[in-house]
Amino acid sequence: MTTRARSTTVSWSRGNARRLDRQFLSGNASSSSDTAPDATAAVASMLGAHAQVLSAAELSAGLRAPGVTRTDVRTALWTDRTLVKTFGPRGTVHLLPAEELPMWTGALSAVPRGSSPFTKAAGMTSEQVEAVVAAVAAALTGAELTIDELSDEVVARTGPWAGDLVMPAFQGFWPRWRQVLHLAGHRGALRYAPNRGRKATYTNPGTDPMPGPEATAALVRRYLRAYGPATPAHFARWLAAPRGWAGQLFEELAGAGAIEEVAFEDCGPAWVAAGDTLFPSEAPRGVRLLPYFDAFTIASRPRERLFPGAAYGRALAGGQAGNFPVLLVDGTVAGVWHQRRSGKRIAVTVEPLSPLDAARTRALEEQVDHVGRVMEGIAELTVGEVTVGAHA
Repeated sequence: MTTRARSTTVSWSRGNARRLDRQFLSGNASSSSDTAPDATAAVASMLGAHAQVLSAAELSAGLRAPGVTRTDVRTALWTDRTLVKTFGPRGTVHLLPAEELPMWTGALSAVPRGSSPFTKAAGMTSEQVEAVVAAVAAALTGAELTIDELSDEVVARTGPWAGDLVMPAFQGFWPRWRQVLHLAGHRGALRYAPNRGRKATYTNPGTDPMPGPEATAALVRRYLRAYGPATPAHFARWLAAPRGWAGQLFEELAGAGAIEEVAFEDCGPAWVAAGDTLFPSEAPRGVRLLPYFDAFTIASRPRERLFPGAAYGRALAGGQAGNFPVLLVDGTVAGVWHQRRSGKRIAVTVEPLSPLDAARTRALEEQVDHVGRVMEGIAELTVGEVTVGAHA
């Protein structure tokens, strides 16, 4: 049952329940709507699936979409091209719906860039940045290149300075131009293409970004639909954008009547899209497993309410969400879990922070079976301590 709020006050429980509903995460069932989402709709519902580890993105999508497997996600990505793998919020690799790419590139291009984390000697001038982005776009048009091939093209098109090994990397140094690789993605000049063997490749998506003001307004409305009520500070942290810029953006959208203010428990004034004031009347119920870097755990605020009590210390890494797969019970984090694959067998260990009753244990077993179906294996549950540390 859903009711229209009689006042401007929204409780944490109702706000959280709506987020779960809109991301197909309500209850114990595999779907929270009459129309089951496909892989692309599941990714759209959470505003992108974090794909630095592609298997985590596959699981994020599959656990929201009944019957969807990791093969279905890969088909949507590489064959049907309804999904795109590129640099998304916070400059991290995400799966995004292809039809939304103009909005994403337009909005991400409009976010003010912060100061460079590199030394002056390793930095780049604004002219050099623009030259590299143009070179990336030109090199990848009609081509699929590995990072080494792309590097050769960029240096050839810009100059030897772009190839200077000045960027600290995992086991040495990367060439100077690599520091704007994610920016090229944000500008719409680059996306991932299918791997060539074990090597990632890149191509130019050939998509024109939406104009900045239109794109940022659309992204705020989409964000508030998925994660509202939310504050400008919440939006800024999710996007890795300056707070002042986000505050001004919300102020302009409020003045234009595109968003409206509500009072959100523990947050004070917060915002929803204009007219979007329907909230579930019942608290969240059920058991869910979410993988590493799931968008719901990263974007939902205030974090202390989603990770209550002992969960804040056990399921976060120094306050950072996403580094542990989590167990949700009645809409909040209530444990961590880990999976280890050997052939078709997937050993799933779940560590609840408090004992589960018989009904919740059965629901957990169903979730573990769902993990197995998504990952195209046979999952087996062990309830016990997770000894694996946080993902870096």
